[in-house]
Amino acid sequence: MITSMFRASAPADTSHRRLGPLTDLPGNWMGRGFNLVALPRDPDRTKDPLPFRLKVATTMEALSFTLIGAPVPNRSSAGDIEFLGLNYFQQVANAETGEGMHVEPGFWLHMPDLPDATIVRLGTIPHGDALLAQGNAMDAIPGPPPIQAVDPHPFTIDPSTGNRVNETDPKYIDIFTNAASNPPPGVPGGFITDPNSVLKDALTLLTNANKKITSTDVLFVSASPVGGINGTPIIPPSPPPPKSPLVDPKEIGGIINIPFIRSNADATSFSAIFWIETVQNPDGLPSLQLQYTQTVILDFDDLKWPHVSVATLIKQ
Repeated sequence: MITSMFRASAPADTSHRRLGPLTDLPGNWMGRGFNLVALPRDPDRTKDPLPFRLKVATTMEALSFTLIGAPVPNRSSAGDIEFLGLNYFQQVANAETGEGMHVEPGFWLHMPDLPDATIVRLGTIPHGDALLAQGNAMDAIPGPPPIQAVDPHPFTIDPSTGNRVNETDPKYIDIFTNAASNPPPGVPGGFITDPNSVLKDALTLLTNANKKITSTDVLFVSASPVGGINGTPIIPPSPPPPKSPLVDPKEIGGIINIPFIRSNADATSFSAIFWIETVQNPDGLPSLQLQYTQTVILDFDDLKWPHVSVATLIKQ
């Protein structure tokens, strides 16, 4: 006799309450942002080859989240756990040309029974990358988020301390300096110096429109994080001692890439902060705004290169 097994979905309001810090995400979000990425040298510039290419663009984005209604079971000899989550689908295009730049399907999961990581992001990128990022929701912030600067310059890691050491060779730095002095149409130079300034500008525009952020929920996820990126703690390269609050970055998620990616610009690390902001509008009615900054570290030319993406999205 074969017994049918199925997972029944709870009513929507019950499922939404079980999403915890992901509760406000379901729905459609749209807005604008900015993308900065360094790529290996251009093979067409044979007479005067540059050490790398810098691509920057303002972006427009659509990001949707839909509820996985039924609980997802994970089996264990020490006790099963069940959790809820969301499907997500992200589409990013060049705001100046309309050209498609990025598409990404994936999941966000709320796993409150896990002590080390209560939220998880799974993503698949058609370049040939698969992402597993883990993290937690931070304490809610009264008012707007304190957005820190992000440094897009290439760097190495000090092997003795784990600290970031920025590259100083002019053949690398001059390209950033020149791009900031002569940015492409529609891209202010300050966006290249600090991509997170795009998010700060959006907050200024909101204030100028007589709108106010009353509270901010914070989600942080990372995969094999590099210390110091998006506030990630700097962890010495030696394994942490027993009972240390520090977690070896190798144990935090990861990225898997196809061989072409690994041999040209290997994506080795990821970190992202999502700020879900409650906005008080002039008519007194609240609305939701989502801001994020995420950094993917690309390894090539014996350096680490931050690929920074930011956006400010409004829930429709």
